[in-house]
Amino acid sequence: MPGAVIYLTSEQPLPPVAEGAVAEMDQIKKQFSPHILVVQKGTEVSFPNSDSIQHHVYSFSPAKTFQLQLYKDQSPEPLPFDQQGKVELGCNVHDWMLGYIYVVDTPYFGQTDEQGQLKLNVPAGDYSLYVRHPRIQEPSANLDQPLTLSADQKLKVQLEQPLLPGLDDFEEDTDEFIGYE
Repeated sequence: MPGAVIYLTSEQPLPPVAEGAVAEMDQIKKQFSPHILVVQKGTEVSFPNSDSIQHHVYSFSPAKTFQLQLYKDQSPEPLPFDQQGKVELGCNVHDWMLGYIYVVDTPYFGQTDEQGQLKLNVPAGDYSLYVRHPRIQEPSANLDQPLTLSADQKLKVQLEQPLLPGLDDFEEDTDEFIGYE
């Protein structure tokens, strides 16, 4: 599954987030870019606006509630994301705009590539594996699983449930949907 958020947690002491870590959630062609962003708890996220129009980005998610007026060529201060969870983003000006920020409490995370693959360098040990994506129909807890990793071990996780439909694309200069996946 391309774009899936994968992360591992452990009872072992974990290194903290790098001081001054800043990720970016841009607005490009009336879309959030990237559509899904994953950050370690304590990371700040900046919200530049690469469009030539105004956006009003908001989230009412328990993990982070905020509202930002975003004007062209103005960048507000980055916001700290210090509570674990899924943050759904919207735009009050462009109702179809939807994005996600997954905040994880571990340095062992990433997103799968276009082939649905991800490589993480993780020390051997006992972990809990989590797979998240906004279009997975299965309740998240059903995908969580414990695992024990040895040095240089390769792991394959196969998801076999259907995904919820997602927006395929938008007409660039209108507010109309082009289709669904």
